[in-house]
Amino acid sequence: MVKNIKLTDYKAAIFDLDGTLLDSMPIWESVAADYLKTRGVRPKPNLEEELITLGWHEIPKYFQTEYGLCETAEAIQCGMYELLEAFYFYKATLKTGVVTLLNTLRENGVKMCVATATDRWLVEPALKRCGILGYFARLFTCGEEETSKSRPDIFIRAAAFLGAPIPSTLVFEDALYAIKSAKSAGFPVAAVYDRSAHDKQEIIKEISDYYCTFLDELLD
Repeated sequence: MVKNIKLTDYKAAIFDLDGTLLDSMPIWESVAADYLKTRGVRPKPNLEEELITLGWHEIPKYFQTEYGLCETAEAIQCGMYELLEAFYFYKATLKTGVVTLLNTLRENGVKMCVATATDRWLVEPALKRCGILGYFARLFTCGEEETSKSRPDIFIRAAAFLGAPIPSTLVFEDALYAIKSAKSAGFPVAAVYDRSAHDKQEIIKEISDYYCTFLDELLD
């Protein structure tokens, strides 16, 4: 299912980062397990499923509770940052069609921001290196907002900042749980295919207003 966006219907757009703007989900599929291994802990087989709905700031508490790690939350985050920073600072790439879509939205007066579960410390350098940071009026992170995308709070706050009504604010997302969250608050959603959610594509197609494999497919 691919539906062209009628740009006159929207005053604002909120973009997820990982799996939507950046082809970065593979690093997240391995970083938690890799960190636990550095601490001499064997990850559970379902670790990835357990973490998918958690914000970055919620993972240390999960590790402390489920794996008995004695390190502070800050120490756990720093340890994982060491594994992530080389990827975001030097390797992460844009997904296909990102620049074309962003240019078109800007040319049509659509205000844009980012809402991501990834911390600003990683997000800003990656977006700057990839040349798209300047498209966004603000970056919202789950850590700073003290929330996760299992609730629609971050989308609601982003829309309020952009000064646009929820029905006129298009959310771009790849993760099913975040799509459900945005839809629960009344946002129209453009779903972006990412291989990390390959097995959830049918339901994603059913509940989203738009669906694409590459972002520029959404344009006329």
